Amino acid sequence: MMKGAGVIAAAGGLTLGTIKVARAASRPGCRDWTQPDDADFVATIGKDKFTFLDRALSVIENEVVPKTLEGVHGGSKLFGAAVLKKADLSTVVASTNTEAGNPLLHGEIQTINDFYEIPKDQRPSPKDSIFISTHEPCPLCLSGISWAGFDNFFYLFTYEDSRDAYGIPHDLVMLEEVFRCPDGSYNENNTYWKSWGLRDLIATTGPKERAKLDQRVEALKVIYAEMSDIYQKAKAEGKGADVPLK
Repeated sequence: MMKGAGVIAAAGGLTLGTIKVARAASRPGCRDWTQPDDADFVATIGKDKFTFLDRALSVIENEVVPKTLEGVHGGSKLFGAAVLKKADLSTVVASTNTEAGNPLLHGEIQTINDFYEIPKDQRPSPKDSIFISTHEPCPLCLSGISWAGFDNFFYLFTYEDSRDAYGIPHDLVMLEEVFRCPDGSYNENNTYWKSWGLRDLIATTGPKERAKLDQRVEALKVIYAEMSDIYQKAKAEGKGADVPLK
């Protein structure tokens, strides 16, 4: 046995086991749940809501969706993401789920990988970037966004949409089974980042702006329903990606 390991065992091996049992038997001691507000949005994005929302939807429509369509034809799930520059909302990278090659390559994780493959002298800081996800990030991707250094993320479809509209319930199940969050909740305003649902933001815009944005969201729902049908059909026929969680 290594000397250090022997000291640890002698000093507190049994105590560590007791602590672990006690922790497992108790409720997690979490900080109070909070949501970001309008002041947080301005501080994080620095743009008016309509300008940002118009651009975010355009990126999903024109850059993420085409890649996702190609991905679902290859058996991968219909989740994608993009990174924009805060300064001018230009696209840094847009990607989609590539789990057909690796089950860990969710849309957000593939996007983070692509982001960090950009040479450092050509890549903006994560803190100077905006992270947009087509679907509310799963536990893996919540952690990935945190570890990657982004201080924000925005999503279009919710966990409930993933489960009910697209037949993929794993996000909610995993949050409950592993993290003991039965309602899929997480702290949207925390030490690492602030997060917003794009549709929640759309609901706070003026009537004319909201009508235009809602129309585009409805069109995206149709597109994603069609891509979901492709994915689910391939899965039912055994032609989808060979991943543990279908």
